[in-house]
Amino acid sequence: MKKLAFAATAAAFALAACGETTDASEEAQADTVEVAADEAMEGVPEPVEDEAATEEVTEEEAETQMNVTEETANTAADNAEAAVDDALAAAEAASAELEDAAE
Repeated sequence: MKKLAFAATAAAFALAACGETTDASEEAQADTVEVAADEAMEGVPEPVEDEAATEEVTEEEAETQMNVTEETANTAADNAEAAVDDALAAAEAASAELEDAAE
């Protein structure tokens, strides 16, 4: 029973340390984050709508773009796989060279 009372007291103190108010309608203030972010954004122009992004694309154009994108992705994946294979071969060669030098 003493353990339960101790845990309840510790929890009450922990909750009391979380904030000065219990009024849920009061807005939270994040002085350390928002002020720094506002200062960093001073002088930055407002974003504008990209007209190219809002153009209507026909289904045929979308399908063509998707096919090109898929082909590009497959090529990139093949290139990445070849780079990984080359890196593994180099690592194995270096490991073998270290083993030979240790003997």
